[in-house]
Amino acid sequence: MEKVYTMDLAGSQLKVTIGKVAEQANGACLVQYGETVVLVTATSSSKPREGIDFFPLSVDYEEKMYAVGKIPGGFIKREGRPSEKATLSARLIDRPLRPLFPEGYRNDVHIVATVLSVDQDHSPEIASMIGSSIALCISDIPFDGPTGSVEVGFIDGKYVINPSEEERNKSLINLSLSGTESAIMMVEAGAQEVSESEMLEAILEGHEVIKEICSFIKEITNDIGKEKSDYEVFKADEEIVSKVKEYGQELLIDAIRQKDKVVRVEKTNAAKENIREHFKDLMEENANDIEAALEEIEVTEVRRGILEDERRPDDRKLTEIRPLSSEVGILPRTHGSGLFTRGQTQVLSIATLGAISEEQVIDGLGDDKPKRYIHHYNFPGFCVGDTKPSRSPGRREIGHGALAERALIPVIPDSETFPYTIRVVSEVLSSNGSSSQASICGSTLALMDAGVPIKAPVAGIAMGLIEENEIIKILTDIQGLEDHFGDMDFKVAGTRKGITAIQMDIKVEGIKKEILEVALERAKVARFEILDHIATTIEKPRKELSKYAPIIHMISIDPERIGEVIGVGGKIINKIIEQTGVKIDIDDDGRISILSDDDDKAKEAISIIEDIVKDIEVGEVYTGKVKKIVKFGAFVEIKKGTEGLLHISEIAHERTKNVEDVLKVGDTVEVKVIDISDETGKISLSRKAILKREDSKEEQDK
Repeated sequence: MEKVYTMDLAGSQLKVTIGKVAEQANGACLVQYGETVVLVTATSSSKPREGIDFFPLSVDYEEKMYAVGKIPGGFIKREGRPSEKATLSARLIDRPLRPLFPEGYRNDVHIVATVLSVDQDHSPEIASMIGSSIALCISDIPFDGPTGSVEVGFIDGKYVINPSEEERNKSLINLSLSGTESAIMMVEAGAQEVSESEMLEAILEGHEVIKEICSFIKEITNDIGKEKSDYEVFKADEEIVSKVKEYGQELLIDAIRQKDKVVRVEKTNAAKENIREHFKDLMEENANDIEAALEEIEVTEVRRGILEDERRPDDRKLTEIRPLSSEVGILPRTHGSGLFTRGQTQVLSIATLGAISEEQVIDGLGDDKPKRYIHHYNFPGFCVGDTKPSRSPGRREIGHGALAERALIPVIPDSETFPYTIRVVSEVLSSNGSSSQASICGSTLALMDAGVPIKAPVAGIAMGLIEENEIIKILTDIQGLEDHFGDMDFKVAGTRKGITAIQMDIKVEGIKKEILEVALERAKVARFEILDHIATTIEKPRKELSKYAPIIHMISIDPERIGEVIGVGGKIINKIIEQTGVKIDIDDDGRISILSDDDDKAKEAISIIEDIVKDIEVGEVYTGKVKKIVKFGAFVEIKKGTEGLLHISEIAHERTKNVEDVLKVGDTVEVKVIDISDETGKISLSRKAILKREDSKEEQDK
């Protein structure tokens, strides 16, 4: 039976239709927000997946080009693998939902958000995030929701919920936020160097609206929600867990307390193998119980050490950053490079400069703009001692790259100041947590080494949380174990002036205001410490670009003259490129960039272009080429595409009987413009006006 529910959300109607489509899914809803329409479905397997120790949740965000009236590009003309934006949108849906499933739940759960129609003023991501919560809540899938989601902007000192496209373009904060009625679950934001207090207020403003959305979803669930199904949860055999602890707890604890990650991993693996060997008779039938016992020892010891003793795995204080080191210019042929190390996390970032035409063009659902600054993040297996082969970027690589890109965009100079496309690649060489934030620091180093005039250096830090029995410990600069066994990963990046990007993921049922406030303030202190360190390596961008970087000159012409520079079928511009070897990009507003490794060649190209667009003036002398001879004179091309008539009477002081006696097609000749018709624009030329009489007579005698 079809049912429709509505609420007012930030001045627009949010309409939820249930029972109309996708009836075979465990839960499904059609969400319309403005003219944006998204179908969200949730399905689950009937039994747990065997042999796994994690919750198998998968989320797909399906971008359909018909949603914006487009036919997909390429030969096949159909949607292919998800775009990077689709991957990031799927992550946004996933992150606030995952902590709300029962601990130990091992059934496969699949959420699909299919974008059917897009109105650029009403975010399909928000509609999908709300829809996923509704689909789960009304289904029989165990889920401790609902969650609500909003976007928050900050314009002219005011917070705007779910801003329009125009508002997003001028907002100082672009925040995506999810939460329950009681707490924040997920934060994702880019910002124009805003203060901690402004960012916190944006989060709190958004949470107030989230409460309304959660109340709305509860009403729907109470009306038509299915009864939640029974499910199996893996629980280790208590007797076996007790035996494992009795034998191996001290062995494993001793290994966990090693400060160095490499040593710790080696000793931990050795201790686990010792324990497995001791219980080899039980491994065949009770391997999962033994592995669960091993993890319980690890989790308990790491968390207990922090909660009770304020002792971290590497003995740092709760607010202490790991040792820092950095270098620049370590790669001789690249345009810029920076090596940043924080503890045992190390990232090498490389900056490359290219022409504006090399910016990334995205074929998306309408609101995607070309990217002039591109950041790519690579996480190879060797950085954590794994043997996994390198493949195409996964969700981790795409997500971390996007975060670092978002953190640095506010300080990238505009194209008029610095007319280059900029690509930075961050290669994670070693990882013990917070590699995404290390890539931000490495990118700052690489950009300044490349001579990119960034507005200010940017640094990033990851904050953590251990919360248990009302005891709260906030950790600065979390490492791998603290991230894995902790309750929060809260990444904050920015300059000395303010925040440029944040990202928060949690494993508990929400974070309160008080925790956010303390975490943001401690992140600021840590960020300033890292910025101080970066300044000791390179204080500001280099004044000169690398000798291997392309040279770009910018000139501007009248947009109406662009056609003259390009020529019919690109004939003129291609000839300039062939002659000089430069690369030329022309914008519709008349800006022309000339890129070359040779400064002299660039200047030659500029001179040619300037000659082409230079207005013809009476009295000016030009060196032209005879293009055509007629009885009454010769037509001379005085610049590309512009000809004037050299009348037979203006060839020489003496009478010229035949034009061919003096000139022939292809001759180069100096002429003076003597008239330009106001009515027709026709140009009259004279040769004799710049000839002395004796010169003319000598030529006639010849």
